[in-house]
Amino acid sequence: MKSVFCEITKFEEFRGNRAYVVRMIKKLLLALCLSMPTLVSCQAETKMNENNKKPAPMPEVPEGHEVITLGVGCFWCAEAAYNQLEGVHTAVSGYMGGEMKDPTYEDITTGTTGHAEVVRVVFDPKKIPAERVLAWFWDLHDPTQLNRQGNDIGTQYRSAIFYENDAQKAVADASKKAAQENFDKPIVTEITKAPVFYPAENYHQGFYLQNKSNNGYCKYVVEPKLKKLKLDH
Repeated sequence: MKSVFCEITKFEEFRGNRAYVVRMIKKLLLALCLSMPTLVSCQAETKMNENNKKPAPMPEVPEGHEVITLGVGCFWCAEAAYNQLEGVHTAVSGYMGGEMKDPTYEDITTGTTGHAEVVRVVFDPKKIPAERVLAWFWDLHDPTQLNRQGNDIGTQYRSAIFYENDAQKAVADASKKAAQENFDKPIVTEITKAPVFYPAENYHQGFYLQNKSNNGYCKYVVEPKLKKLKLDH
């Protein structure tokens, strides 16, 4: 916003020039519009009852399905995307990779618990193989940003793949190597054996669908990503 204040100073100096004033007004309005995404973050604005604050149930894994847990920054976008894909049984928002037991959203947003915001993806490998699940993973975020995604900063927003077995690890390693060709900077995604998964609070599940019309982050961050990926928004 520094440039905006500079333009205001110029405005005071040249306000006698009508054409200049018009141009500056247009520039100021444009700058304010472009700065809107920086004024929002992955923080819930919704009032909620006690049930909404309780952890969601652990996702069921039907026979023949697999599980992989992914961190792409704020989990609202990842959940909204993966739940649309054919072959995905469910994608549940939650926390993984930290030391605290039963963390809450308030705990992990401090960035001190070691947990990442993640989505636990339950999928049918006959309909969507792990390779394809990870192809979406690379498209959903910038894996070259260390401990952040855009304006969401902290270890809780790190890029991460938590695998369930050696076969998934091999797929993840190969996928990361192939994805590197699409990025100029080194990918910093961690690939780690999945520890305990803690489902996030009920109000985080399906958050985008329930709040896309009244939450700034959903409107200015999540919706553009879904549009870019040609997913329902």
